[in-house]
Amino acid sequence: MRKFDPAIAAEAHDWDDCVDTGSVVEVTLVASRHWSARNLSDRNMALWASFVIDTPGGRIYFVADSGYGDGHYFRSARERHGPFKLAILPIGSYEPRWFMRDHHMNPAEAVQALIDCGGSLALAHHHGTFQLTDEPIGAPLLALADALNAAGISLDRFPALRPGQVWQL
Repeated sequence: MRKFDPAIAAEAHDWDDCVDTGSVVEVTLVASRHWSARNLSDRNMALWASFVIDTPGGRIYFVADSGYGDGHYFRSARERHGPFKLAILPIGSYEPRWFMRDHHMNPAEAVQALIDCGGSLALAHHHGTFQLTDEPIGAPLLALADALNAAGISLDRFPALRPGQVWQL
């Protein structure tokens, strides 16, 4: 990055690296199930990461875009870094499944990811702003409510905020 703009302070990290933020907050990069590419010749040449954020108020598991797969990444995060006070999980951009399943969870998989990672609470993200894939823009919220109901989990345990909505942990 610096060869394009010397002012960019980019750092390369590996999964399981801990990033010093210079404060009481510590961030660890953890594996996610996603592909990476910036052009036609660099497919999967970079790691895709989620983040475990240790704060004085509790541990947060922020999952960026990720497929569910067999759930290994979520169980591994729990085993290595849990318990989590909060898991921030993606619920949108998942259709068609034949194409999207390897890199985007659907809401039912996000509910299973919450169970697998052992999060006390979850927040849904990656939904409702832009229609990126085949499901209607409101479908993730409806599917999340159905998946929570099927799993016997309260809607209050996994809210899906509207853009700009404030929620206090």
